[in-house]
Amino acid sequence: MSIEINIPENIVGLTDAEVQTSRDEFGQNKQIHKQQHKWWIALFELFKEPMLLLLIAVSIIYFVMGQNSEAYFMLAAIVAVSGISFYQDNRSRIAMESLEKLNEPLSTVLRNGEPTRIPTAEIVIDDLVIAQEGNTINADGEIIHSNDFSVNESLLTGEPYAVFKSEKTELKSVFSGTLVASGLAVYRVTKIGANTEVGKLGASLQNIKETPTPLQVQIQKFVKVMAIMGIAVFLLVWGVYFWKTQNILTSLLKGLTLAMSILPEEIPVAFTTFMALGSWRLMKEGVIVKKIRTVETLGSATIICTDKTGTLTQNKMSLQSVYTFSTDKLYEKEQWDTEEAKKVIEIAMWASEPVPFDPMEKTLHKEYAKTTTNDTRRQFSMVHEYPLEGKPPMMTHVFENREGKRIIAAKGGPETIIKVSNLNTEQKKQIQDTIITLASNGYRILGVAYSDYAENSYPKDQQELPFHFMGLVVFYDPPKANIQSVIQQFYEAGIQVKVITGDNTITTKAIAEKAGIKNADIVMEGEAFMKLNEVEMLKAIHGTTLLTRMFPEAKLAVVNALKKDNQVVAMVGDGVNDGPALKASNIGVAMGKKGTEIAKEAADLILVDDDLSKMIIAVAAGRRIYSNLKKAIRYIVSIHIPIILTVSLPLFLGWIYPDIFTPVHVIFLELVMGPMCSIVYENEPAEKNAMQQAPRPIGSTFLSLKELGISIVQGIGITIGVLFVYQLTVQNGGNEQLTRTMVFATLVFSNVILSLVNRSFYYSVFASLKNKNNMMLIANSLTLLFLAMIVYISPIARFFDVLPLQLDQIAICIGVSAVSVLWIEIWKWNKRKNNTQPNEI
Repeated sequence: MSIEINIPENIVGLTDAEVQTSRDEFGQNKQIHKQQHKWWIALFELFKEPMLLLLIAVSIIYFVMGQNSEAYFMLAAIVAVSGISFYQDNRSRIAMESLEKLNEPLSTVLRNGEPTRIPTAEIVIDDLVIAQEGNTINADGEIIHSNDFSVNESLLTGEPYAVFKSEKTELKSVFSGTLVASGLAVYRVTKIGANTEVGKLGASLQNIKETPTPLQVQIQKFVKVMAIMGIAVFLLVWGVYFWKTQNILTSLLKGLTLAMSILPEEIPVAFTTFMALGSWRLMKEGVIVKKIRTVETLGSATIICTDKTGTLTQNKMSLQSVYTFSTDKLYEKEQWDTEEAKKVIEIAMWASEPVPFDPMEKTLHKEYAKTTTNDTRRQFSMVHEYPLEGKPPMMTHVFENREGKRIIAAKGGPETIIKVSNLNTEQKKQIQDTIITLASNGYRILGVAYSDYAENSYPKDQQELPFHFMGLVVFYDPPKANIQSVIQQFYEAGIQVKVITGDNTITTKAIAEKAGIKNADIVMEGEAFMKLNEVEMLKAIHGTTLLTRMFPEAKLAVVNALKKDNQVVAMVGDGVNDGPALKASNIGVAMGKKGTEIAKEAADLILVDDDLSKMIIAVAAGRRIYSNLKKAIRYIVSIHIPIILTVSLPLFLGWIYPDIFTPVHVIFLELVMGPMCSIVYENEPAEKNAMQQAPRPIGSTFLSLKELGISIVQGIGITIGVLFVYQLTVQNGGNEQLTRTMVFATLVFSNVILSLVNRSFYYSVFASLKNKNNMMLIANSLTLLFLAMIVYISPIARFFDVLPLQLDQIAICIGVSAVSVLWIEIWKWNKRKNNTQPNEI
C-alpha cells in the first residue's frame, strides 16, 4: 500500500529483489516465535478435561462389567464431547488469530523509491524505515535523515524523557520498541527480530502470564466450589451404594454418574467462547479488540472521556481565515490574496515541519504553494529547531539558504505566541478580542510570529528569542454529521461524557454545543485543574463537562481520579500525549486512521474508521455478552440441580427404583446442555432496552445471591416436577422402565422450556421468542428429535432402557414441565408491573 510522504529524492530504499535477498539471508522481523497450532496437539490437550476423564473411567467400568453396548456408547460420547470442545476451541482460536492479524503493527518503508506500508514482520535488514511522531520504532537501525526527531527510550533505559537524535550527531542509533516523541526520521535497519535489543527480552516476555480479571476469578471460584461439592457428593453416593449393595463396580458407576451430573465443565468453555467470539463480532463491526479481557468491561463504562479533534469533529482542518496584525483585518476563506495575508501563511508554513504529517501543517504547506509566486522551500534548509513545548505549546524553526539569509518562524497556542511577542497591553487586547470572536464559532486558532534574531548561538529556550507577532491562522474542523445522535445514545445508556482536549475553552465550547454535549458551559482548564488536591480534583471533574488546555499529566490525573472513585473510564485519544491516559484507563480507545502508533499501542480498542458511534456498538456488545454469559451460567445451574437430585435422592430416600438414571442418560443430557450453554446463548441477541439501562457497577459480583437464588429455585422447581412424575408413575403401577421414561422425558421437556424462559429474566417468554436466534431453534428441535428417537425407535429405546409413551403420558410430562418452569413468568410479570429495571432482581 503506497502512501504520500515527502522524502528527499536521493533516498530511495531497497528494490523488491534486494528485499527478497535480505529476507533469505537474515529471516523475518519477529521477536517471539509462537508455537504453530497443530490440531493433534489441541486434540490431545482435550483429554486433560475432567469430563472426558470421567467418560473414559465409565467406559472402562462398563467393559469390565461386560456391558459392551454401554461401553461403546460411552466411547461415542467421548467422540461427541471431544468434537464439541474441539469445535468450540477451534472457533475461538480462529477468532483470536484474526484479531491478532488485525492488531499486527504496520511500518512505513521506502521500497523502489516509494513510501509503502507493510506489516512490521516484513521489515528486512537494510530497509529504509520512515518513523514519525507517535510511531513505534520496529527494528534497530541508524538515522540517515531527520527533522526535529526525538525518541522515548524508557523501555530500554528506564529514563522517562525524550532524547533528540539526528544523522548529524553521535546519537544516531534507534532501537526497536522505543517511541517517537516528535518529528520524523528515516533510518536504515541494522538488526531485526530476536537480534534487536528488545528482541533479546523475547524469551522472558513469552513466559509472562496475564493476571486473571475479576470476572475470571469469580467464575473460577464458582466452578471450584461446584467441583468440591461434586467430589463430596460422589464419595457419599459411592459409599452409600456400596454399603447397600456390596458391589464396588456398580457403586463406583453410580458415583461417577453423579459426578458427571455435577461437574460444571460448560462454564469455563462458555466464558472463553463468549469473549473470543464477542471480540470477533466487534472486529466485523470495525472495532478491533486488542485485549480480549476488555470485552467484559465494556458494558460497565460509566464515563467516556473524549478528545475533540477528529473524534467529535471531522479532522479536516481546512484554513478558514487569516488575521493580519499589521492591518487588523480578517481575511475569509480563500480571500487571502493580499501581501499581508500571504506573509502570515508563509511564516506559519516555515514554522511547520518540512515534511508535514499534522493535518494543519499539511494544509499550511498546500496554501503556501497556492498563494506564493516564488516557492523557496527547496532553497532553504533547517539549521536549528525548537520542539513543540509549553502550555499551550509553541514551536520554532530556523532556516538558512546558501547566502546566509535566515528565517525564524514560530507558531502555537495564541496565548503563548502573544506572551513571547513584543506587544503592549492595547495590542494584546486587540488580538484577544479577535480570538474570542473566532473561537466562539468553533474555529481552531494558531498564533504566528517571526524573529529577526541575528546571533550565531541560539538561546536554550525558544521563548528567549525576540518575536514579532504576525497574525493568526484560523482552521475549521466541523463536527461529524452523526455526532449528536452518538452523544445522545451515550446519555441514554447512562454514560457521562467529558471532553478532554488541548484546545482553548471558547473553541471547545462552540464545538461541544454543536455536538450536543450537555452542560457545555461548565469548563475548567488544565493548569487550574492541576493545582487542586485529590478531593477537589474529583469534585471538579464531576462538576465539569469540558476540560480544556489539557496536557498529558492533566489527562492522566483525570483518569486516575475517576478510577479511584470506582468509575469505569473509557478514554478516547489519538495522539502521543494521550498515551499515558489511554494506558491508565479501564478502556483505552484509539483511532484507527488518525491515531498514532503510541496511542494504538496503549489502547485496548481501536476504532478502525475513527467513528465514535462504534463505541456505542462496543458498549452494547459488552452488555450483551455479559448478560448472555450470566444467562448461560444460570441455565447451567438450574438444569444441573434436577439431574443431581434425580440421580441421588431416590438412593438416599430408599425409593423403589434407585437406579432411575444411568451414565448413558446423564451423558445425553450433558450433550444437550453443553452446546446450549456455549453456542446457543452466545448467539442470543441483546434484550430490548439493553442500552437504556444504567452501567453495572465494576465491583459487582458476577452472580449476586438473589440471582443465584432464583436459579436454584428454578432448579428445585424442576426437581419437584420430575420427582412428582416419578411418584405419580409408581403410584399408578408403572414399572422401572416406564418410570425412567416419564422422568427422562419430563427432564428433557423442562430443559427445552427452561432454555426459552431464561432468554430474559424481565421480559416474558413470548416477547423473547420475537428475538431471532436460529441456534436456539436448531438446538431445541434436535433435542426433541433425539428424545423421540430414544423413546420410539426400539433398538435405541432398549439401549436407554425406556418404553414408548402414549399421548396422555406425553401430555403429563409436558404439563408438569411447563408448570415446573413457567411459574417464573408470574415473577417476571410482577417485576414489569412494579417497573423494576431489567437488570435488577
